Amino acid sequence: MYEFRYHRPETLEDAAKLFSECGDPLFLAGGQTTLPVMKQRLASPSDLIDLGRIPELRGISLSGDTLTIGAMTCHEDVARSADAKSAIPALAGLAGDIGDPAVRSRGTLGGSIANNDPAADYTAALVALGASVHTPSRVIAAEDFFTGMFETALEEGEMIVKVAFPAPRSAAYVKFPNPASRYATVGVFVAGTREGVRVAVTGAGPCVFRAGDIEAALEGDFSADALRGVSVSPDGLNSDLHASAEYRANLIGVMTRRAVARAS
Repeated sequence: MYEFRYHRPETLEDAAKLFSECGDPLFLAGGQTTLPVMKQRLASPSDLIDLGRIPELRGISLSGDTLTIGAMTCHEDVARSADAKSAIPALAGLAGDIGDPAVRSRGTLGGSIANNDPAADYTAALVALGASVHTPSRVIAAEDFFTGMFETALEEGEMIVKVAFPAPRSAAYVKFPNPASRYATVGVFVAGTREGVRVAVTGAGPCVFRAGDIEAALEGDFSADALRGVSVSPDGLNSDLHASAEYRANLIGVMTRRAVARAS
């Protein structure tokens, strides 16, 4: 690592003030991506601002049909939450299958979505469920939040405070994991919401996306049989040493059928 200064503010206001005063700062959530990148000397912030002591950023609550999760809530807490299991069991199940126990005990919801890894799990949940991302100054719809590979709508110095998830009528998430990292080679989150069927795909492309043709097929018949004859084009999908674009296109169909069967 390069030399840097470390800060642990205890309020959102102090964190924002520190960010504005430092030369080239980074906010630190769970550190599951930031610290390895710094160790490899691929990033060299002047200051790390650890958000772990700010109480407003932690916690899970259920009000009516909306599940709200603080940005600094770790994956394991989401997986074990009685409110999450009650309102959106698919989300609790997703959190419980991220990485390994060490990653789940340190990694956070806010850190994951701010990083926006193309193969992350939470991104599919936010988009499929029609979630909203709350910062100190505004509310951003999930579909507007994820803008590209490792890119989001967050402005310089803007923090995620919490994410609000509307509870769906039914939902399921199924992924084909990389055996080493547990990241999604392809992951599909299917949700039956008040606005209709929403299907979000992660791992397959440069950024999470909705599968419109699949949603249309499921709208009138929410069953795996409705997907017969629906194909996914490999154009624009990722192709790497783990899977070709054509393989990922096929996996989208397979994972979707499994997710629909599970949700049903």
